[in-house]
Amino acid sequence: MMAKKKIVIAEDHQLFREGLKALLTARDDLEVVAEAKDGLEAIHCIRKHSPHLLLLDLSMPRLNGISVINDVRSQYPDMKILVLTIHESDQYVLETFKAGANGYCIKDASREELFMAIDSVLGGKTFISPGIADEVMAGYLSGRQVLKEKSSWETITQREREVLKLLAEGYMNKEIGDLLNISAKTVEKHRANIMSKLNLHNAAALTAYAIEQGLVSPKA
Repeated sequence: MMAKKKIVIAEDHQLFREGLKALLTARDDLEVVAEAKDGLEAIHCIRKHSPHLLLLDLSMPRLNGISVINDVRSQYPDMKILVLTIHESDQYVLETFKAGANGYCIKDASREELFMAIDSVLGGKTFISPGIADEVMAGYLSGRQVLKEKSSWETITQREREVLKLLAEGYMNKEIGDLLNISAKTVEKHRANIMSKLNLHNAAALTAYAIEQGLVSPKA
C-alpha cells in the first residue's frame, strides 16, 4: 500500500480549516498531520512533522503566508506549498511564486479544482487557478511588472512587512521583537523606516495601510 502524503493545513478560520481537513481525509492517500491557526504556528508544525505538502492561507495573524514561505523554503526544498487564498490580484500571485510556492488556488474553487491543484503540486507541477492565470499572463505581456514605476508598497522589505503586520495587530515593540527574534530597538528602526517610506506618521495610519494591503483584516 502506498504511503499517505502528509499535509499541514495553515488557516486561521476554524470552520474553513475543519471543512478542508474533512475533505482531505476522505481520500485514502492523504493525511492531515497538523493544523495551524497562524503563521508562527505553521512554522512550528512544519518543523515538527516535515510534511509533503503545506496548504497555506496568505492572510493570517502574527506571520502572513508570504513570510511563512520565505522562512521554510530554504530548509525544506522538497516540501510542496499550495496557497489557498481569497486574493486574486497578480501582485499576490507573483509575490507568492517569487517566495517559493508551488501552487496558487482561490478559496471559492470547486472540490475537483482543489484536488487537481493538490495532485498537480504533489506531482511536481505548478498550479494556478484558471480564473486568475489569464490575468497574471496579461500583466506580464503588458509589461506592467517591468515598466511600471515602483510603488511605495514595493519599497517595503519582507521584514518590514512582518513588523507592519504585527504593529497593526496591536503588538508592542518588545512583543514584536520576541516573536521575530530581534531586539525592540531593531523593531523601532523598522517602524521608523516604514513610516518614512510610506509617508505615514502615526499608528492609526499604519494600521489603515496594513488593512488596505491585506496584511490584516478590519475589525468588526
